[in-house]
Amino acid sequence: MSKAVLMQGNEAAVEGAIAAGMRFFAGYPITPSTEIAEGCARRLPQEGGKFIQMEDELASIAAVLGASAAGMKAMTATSGPGFSLMQENIGYGAMAEIPCVIVDVQRAGPSTGLPTSPSQADYMQARWGTHGDHPVIALSPSSVRETYTLIIRAFNLAEKYRTPVIFLMDEIVGHMREGVELPNPNELIINHRKMSFHDGANKQCYFVPEGEYVPAMKPFGHGERYNITGLAHDQSGFPTNSSQIAGKLCQRLMDKVEKNVDHICRVEEYAMDDAETAVVCFGGGARAVMEAVLQARAEGRKVGMFRPITVWPFPEKALKARLPQLKRILMVEHNHGQMLLEVQRVAGNEKPVDFLGRIDGTVITPEEILNKLAEMEGEHHAQ
Repeated sequence: MSKAVLMQGNEAAVEGAIAAGMRFFAGYPITPSTEIAEGCARRLPQEGGKFIQMEDELASIAAVLGASAAGMKAMTATSGPGFSLMQENIGYGAMAEIPCVIVDVQRAGPSTGLPTSPSQADYMQARWGTHGDHPVIALSPSSVRETYTLIIRAFNLAEKYRTPVIFLMDEIVGHMREGVELPNPNELIINHRKMSFHDGANKQCYFVPEGEYVPAMKPFGHGERYNITGLAHDQSGFPTNSSQIAGKLCQRLMDKVEKNVDHICRVEEYAMDDAETAVVCFGGGARAVMEAVLQARAEGRKVGMFRPITVWPFPEKALKARLPQLKRILMVEHNHGQMLLEVQRVAGNEKPVDFLGRIDGTVITPEEILNKLAEMEGEHHAQ
C-alpha cells in the first residue's frame, strides 16, 4: 500500500533512485544538492549499495560511469559549478552508451553566484553543455512527490536508451518539504538495460539490428570482453577513422532519442482545453504559475498552464498542437530567457511570446505573473 510521509525534495530524489534500483552513488558535496549525497551515504549501505565521496565532480562522474559499465544503476548529484565540470564525461557516457543519472539541483550563478538561492539557468547547459552533437534526455520535477516518481522514470529512460539522463531539479524543489503519499513499491514500473547473451572477446558489442537504435551489451565481468572508448568506434568498440562508420554511429546516437520522442516526452497541462493564453513554465516555477492561473480563471480569464516535464527533447509536438487556439504565450522561468528560445522557435511567427524571468536569486510570485498577463492582454486589446 502507499505510504504518507513528510519529505524534502532532495530526500525524495534519494528514495526514488533507490526504488529504481540505484545502488551506487559517487559525488562531491555542493549546495543545494548536498542532502542527496548525505542521504545516499546513509541509505545505500542499508540497501546493499555503495556510496563514495570523491575528491571532485570530475572524479564523481567518472566513478559513476565505471560503476554503470560494471552493471550497477549509478547516480551522482551536483549543482551548476559541478555540473559544468562533469560535461566532458557526460559526453563520454553518451558516446560509449553508458546509462546513468546526473542530478543537477540548480542554483543562482554564474560562477559560485548565490549558492542557496533558486535558479533555472542550467537549462541550456543540460542540452548543449558537452561538445559535439549528442543525444540528451532531461527531466524536471515540480514537486516532492514528482521528484520521487520522475527520478524512477529517469533511471528507466537511461536503461532503455543506454544514455546519461539529466535530472534537472532546482533549489525550490530540492529544499521544499511536503507531505507526500509515496506509491506502492509493488506498483512501480522498473526497467533494466537489455543485455546480449554471447560470451568471449571482440564480439560485436555495439551491434544494433536494422530498425533498432540501442545495443545490448553485457556489463564488464559478465563474460563478454569488449572495448569502451570516447572515440568514434566500430561495432566491436574499437576506434575507427572511417567517416562512414563514425557517421552511422553518431546518427544512431541521435536517432535513439529523436526517433522516440513520443515515448520520452511528457507534459503537464492545466486548464488548457479552452485557454487563449498559455503560461509555459517548468520545475519549481510551476507553483506560482498554477496559483496565477487559478486566480485568472476565477476572474473569468481563459488562461492555462503548459509545463514540460521532459525538458529535453523539448516537447514541441504538444505545444504546436495548442497553437491554433492560443492568442498569446507567456514564458515564466528563473533565468534570463533559456526555455524561452525553444518556445519562440516552436511558436514562430504564429503567436506572440512574452517573457517573465528572474536572475536575482528570488522567486517569481503569482502577483507578478498576473500583472504580466494583464499587461499582455492590454497590449493585445490596444492593437
